[in-house]
Amino acid sequence: MAACTPKIHEPTYRAVLQEAGLSPYYFEMVNIREHCSFVHQDDKEKATEKAKRLILAGINRARELEAVPRKEISVTKAALVIGAGIAGMNAALDLAAQGIPVYLVEKEPTIGGKMAQLDRIFPTDDCGI
Repeated sequence: MAACTPKIHEPTYRAVLQEAGLSPYYFEMVNIREHCSFVHQDDKEKATEKAKRLILAGINRARELEAVPRKEISVTKAALVIGAGIAGMNAALDLAAQGIPVYLVEKEPTIGGKMAQLDRIFPTDDCGI
């Protein structure tokens, strides 16, 4: 398929293949709108030649497509946050507030990252430790 953005149309065409009993991965899409028409608006000949090359490449890719087996696996809803600095701790708190189990990992013996090295914090002049 040579057309516009795959972002909108690709899922539709893949669904059609799946409904027909074929692998949705037997679909190849070439984006000639954004890759040719938009970027070469002032040179239609150049846009057309580029589109031809992209379409030929898409045809050659399509010849090599294979079915990809689908596999569903269970996922544990949890998060790993690396670094117990202020950003890591805030991320961990935000995730935990949503009911997501969080594993917070810090390489140093104390938490706080660079924040723990500060004596005072601007603008409140609070203690950094």
